[in-house]
Amino acid sequence: MFDFLKKKPEKTPPAKPAEAPARTGFSPDDLARAFTTHQEEKAARAEIERAEGREAMRGTLGGSLFARSLGGLFSRNPKLDEDLLDEVETALVSADVGMPATTEIIERLRKRMKAREFADAQALLGALRNDLLAILKPVAKPLVVDEAAKPFVILTVGVNGVGKTTTIGKLAHRFQQDGHSLMLAAGDTFRAAAVQQLQVWGERNNVAVVAQGQNADAASVAFDGIQAAKARGMDILIADTAGRLHTQQGLMAELGKIRRVITKVDPRAPHEVLLVIDGTTGQNALNQLRQFHAAVQVTGLVVTKLDGTAKGGVVFALAREFGIPIRFIGLGEKTEDLRVFDPEGFVDALLPGTLGA
Repeated sequence: MFDFLKKKPEKTPPAKPAEAPARTGFSPDDLARAFTTHQEEKAARAEIERAEGREAMRGTLGGSLFARSLGGLFSRNPKLDEDLLDEVETALVSADVGMPATTEIIERLRKRMKAREFADAQALLGALRNDLLAILKPVAKPLVVDEAAKPFVILTVGVNGVGKTTTIGKLAHRFQQDGHSLMLAAGDTFRAAAVQQLQVWGERNNVAVVAQGQNADAASVAFDGIQAAKARGMDILIADTAGRLHTQQGLMAELGKIRRVITKVDPRAPHEVLLVIDGTTGQNALNQLRQFHAAVQVTGLVVTKLDGTAKGGVVFALAREFGIPIRFIGLGEKTEDLRVFDPEGFVDALLPGTLGA
């Protein structure tokens, strides 16, 4: 009775159908094709650069002491004997290949010659080229930017006058060409013109430069640089440092401090420590690498000024003794003269493929 006065239960409204995810306008197939096209374009650019780099190396390294000595020796169509090995040994040592590497190469060739494996000097030349290439191939590892690192931090180090700041500017241009966003940190606070020089490179490439005043704490500049790069979502940060002699223990210790500060911001950073080496310094380059590696754990090399009076052989000495990747070589002043290290092209430029070449 009086049931009609009771409040009727409210009807539950029907559930709304789940909204379909917003369409981006690109299907998975579209994205896959775009990725494939990007990879193909990247590979094509790399192939073009490789060809241009080899031509540049032939034009530049072909005039080095290494190329002149060995090229002249084999172009005379020499007799296959012990005297030829002595001349090859002298040429390698004179070109800064170093005694350990030279001794290994000559002993290997001598053993094969005594086993009558070489029909003539041309065959020995081929074996020499293969031995030199075998030294370089393990260190021919291009620098790969980890896309997951934001930013990918590159710390550049080196002694005074090796072209470190110029190399940073050329690297900035290269990374931009590859589609990366980046910033620079002007950590060379000792040299009056260093900050200004890096800022000029930044303006030229339309890249922001984090800087403080002269004599500012270099570790503080690196810290500010990483924080700014993180805040702006940059792909890469390249941090400059003051040039210093590897024998200056106080300055070398400061590099260790810079590295520790960077690691506090990002435990995985710096992701790359590039040592810039002047190719004209000869065997002294080995001492530089030894000291810098002890201070900051070098992960890659840039050998510059191979267009000058460099003999060319120090690259083999560095590769054999340390096995640290050689990322780039510098063949001139132009931006494009910073080339990815190509061992085959390097050996081809230094040694003729056939007698009389």
